[in-house]
Amino acid sequence: MGKRIKKLKKIRIHREGTNTLLWGFIALAAIALLLWRSFDSKIPFAAFIIIFGTVYAIVLNFFRCPVRYFPQEDTDNIVVAPADGKIVVVEEVDEDEYFHDRRLMISIFMSLWNVHANWFPVDGQVKSVQHRNGNFHKAWLPKASEENEHADVLITTPDGVDILCRQIAGAVARRIVTYAKEGEDCYIDEHLGFIKFGSRVDVYLPLGTEVCVKMGQSTTGDQTVIAKLRNA
Repeated sequence: MGKRIKKLKKIRIHREGTNTLLWGFIALAAIALLLWRSFDSKIPFAAFIIIFGTVYAIVLNFFRCPVRYFPQEDTDNIVVAPADGKIVVVEEVDEDEYFHDRRLMISIFMSLWNVHANWFPVDGQVKSVQHRNGNFHKAWLPKASEENEHADVLITTPDGVDILCRQIAGAVARRIVTYAKEGEDCYIDEHLGFIKFGSRVDVYLPLGTEVCVKMGQSTTGDQTVIAKLRNA
């Protein structure tokens, strides 16, 4: 597609976590100060700092957002992992909402410890963006793909291949953020969205696509090549 446009902001903590982290820090600092001044013994203060400081560190780790660029300039037919996590599904499925045919589905489960920013898996143009309300089953279960709350981003590649990227809420994740806008060009290296806490991302690809990952394999968003499309 020629020289790709880079719109990725150089941020280390994702903007989706800014308010959570700021107000959380203020609340923790206020309570810690109160405990320090209210008790002669510093045990309550120390216990609070250890327990809730650890919780805050976990949340801080969750909202980290490393700056990444795909190492190859040529991205034709390349499908990269849209998320950090682990491959939990590689199978053919019937997709009856958009394509009405058989598709290859590759699913990545994101645990609490993974980066939860999502990247566009291919270069192309956003064809549609749809949000569906639903349940909050555990994200690794097969029924989560269709029954859980999810956001669908349909993308057409420069070669005219349509792929679907689905952000899925899990048992803990209750908020899906999607930055993709219908009609906009999109590129590998750009953020598609963000899912708060444990969740999953599915990618639906045409049959005959070359799979480059295996079950249980760890993925790095915007870095791991998960598949290669056939020429249209």
